[in-house]
Amino acid sequence: MVNPKVSTQPKICYRPIQPSDLDILEHIHCRLFPIRYESTFFHDVVNGRDIVSWGAVDSSRSDGQSDELIGFVTARIVLAKESEIVDMLGYDSAKSDQTLVYVLTLGVVEAYRSLGIASSLIREVIKYASSIPTCRAVYLHVISYNNPAINLYKKMSFKCVRRLQGFYLINGQHYDSFLFLYYVNGGQSPCSPLEFLTAIVSYMKSGFNSVAARLCKNGGRKISRRAKCKESHSLVSATPNKRNVAVECPGYECV
Repeated sequence: MVNPKVSTQPKICYRPIQPSDLDILEHIHCRLFPIRYESTFFHDVVNGRDIVSWGAVDSSRSDGQSDELIGFVTARIVLAKESEIVDMLGYDSAKSDQTLVYVLTLGVVEAYRSLGIASSLIREVIKYASSIPTCRAVYLHVISYNNPAINLYKKMSFKCVRRLQGFYLINGQHYDSFLFLYYVNGGQSPCSPLEFLTAIVSYMKSGFNSVAARLCKNGGRKISRRAKCKESHSLVSATPNKRNVAVECPGYECV
């Protein structure tokens, strides 16, 4: 039963997808998606062959189908350096051990939508990705007209980083795709040219301020010693020099 009757208070539980889910998983994919997946994909999912997955079930169902899937998410681990978003990651993404989690499919049957199931499934993926020390991000594609999915990912703090022209080919027609990204484990986007330049200037100013502070400090000591050795009329001329030191040094430090 793909569109079961939902109880007034459904009890949604999440579990790994298992071999017994094969038929319903394939059936729901065919009902929900315009893209057709090969049989090997579903066998890989239910047997955990290079694909991780989570299913949602309603344990409160009274029709004897309390363990039947009503939602799912599938994903796989990919090497960052071999992914299409390697340029969207930080410097260490070129390291051989850096990985990403790519979301393959996500779906919820119509009767159970707007109950937070999709977001809970995505949180399972994020939690899984965060548990992998080498993982730097979760990413996925969304067809350009799927506004509910686009709004979901934005609400969950995914970043829309790219639009891919003609990414999908469905029934002979091309559709654009949005690429969404969620950083984990300290992953971050590389600096833009402006951010890089700002960082360099800030670093140079910091070094210059440090040198200037030491020079000002040493200069103040010299002025103090000269003031003690000179006669009283020289102390008047020494006062403007102290004022210059007092004004200029904080100015450099503040900048």
